[in-house]
Amino acid sequence: MSGQRPERIHHYRNHAMDSARWEGFDPRPGDIHVCTSYKAGTTWTQTVCAQLIFQQQPWPEQLSRLSPWMEMFARPADEVHRMYAAQSHRRFIKSHTPLDGIPFFDDAVYLVCARDPRDVFMSLRNHFDNTDFAAVQALRKGVGLPPLEITPPDEPQPPDELFKLWLTVPMFEWEQDGFPMWSFFNHIDSFWRYRHLPNIHFLHYADLEADLEGQMRRLAGLLDIEVDEALLPKLVAGARFDAVQARPERFAPEADLGVWKDNARFFNKGTSGQYRGALSDESLALYDRVKVERVGADVARWLERGSLACGDPKDFAG
Repeated sequence: MSGQRPERIHHYRNHAMDSARWEGFDPRPGDIHVCTSYKAGTTWTQTVCAQLIFQQQPWPEQLSRLSPWMEMFARPADEVHRMYAAQSHRRFIKSHTPLDGIPFFDDAVYLVCARDPRDVFMSLRNHFDNTDFAAVQALRKGVGLPPLEITPPDEPQPPDELFKLWLTVPMFEWEQDGFPMWSFFNHIDSFWRYRHLPNIHFLHYADLEADLEGQMRRLAGLLDIEVDEALLPKLVAGARFDAVQARPERFAPEADLGVWKDNARFFNKGTSGQYRGALSDESLALYDRVKVERVGADVARWLERGSLACGDPKDFAG
């Protein structure tokens, strides 16, 4: 594996995303690709990048215009390409596609933030409950896509049944789980297999919670960004979860497009361990079996606990 480069072998296309939208994108040396899976710290990682790049607030624009999701249908692909092309600062590009579905650039940096899969699911459930599906349908119509054939439930649904589907039903034929999105486990594994490459780096939600300043120092070093020591505490304060949560109109993805019932609820609790007391013993037992089958016990332990507890992914054997 050590002499191999990632290859783009799959086309990810469903109700939310289309990895073909990378076609026509003009890369630049030094681009930062925020390649985190859904509900695993994407917005937090983007915020940290923005703080390190601009080193001041307010930023030039709200976060989802500085770093729009490349694969999302809400804006035409050529519009997203133009948004990135117009930027003169160092770019940080949002993607939710696994590594086997995107182009790989040797002179770019790839950041992958992970989170306990059980909390990913709980955040995903909140995501669906907070989605304004009428607005989503209008956006799809605006870009020439057919409406989604969905009937959103009137009330939030009990989590266990959806958790079982998420763990066992795939959205793509080459995956084994992920319904109704795509596989979180496959996403992580697609990058993990190339963790030896010098431009792929991992962060973890639990580490950002436990030591945001330390993680921002580490990331500044990985990105080769100089930060004045006197300024760093202010940059850290502006990237804390409560600071982001307090200004949802600036930080919530696609807040300007009206896709959320409540922009503030996009951030919800933002804590780890939300699955405790919400998922049944049977569901958690199923998860314990599936996680080992998908990524192995060592990677699963890292997903649940982070690098501060388990070590840096680049130091893992295998």
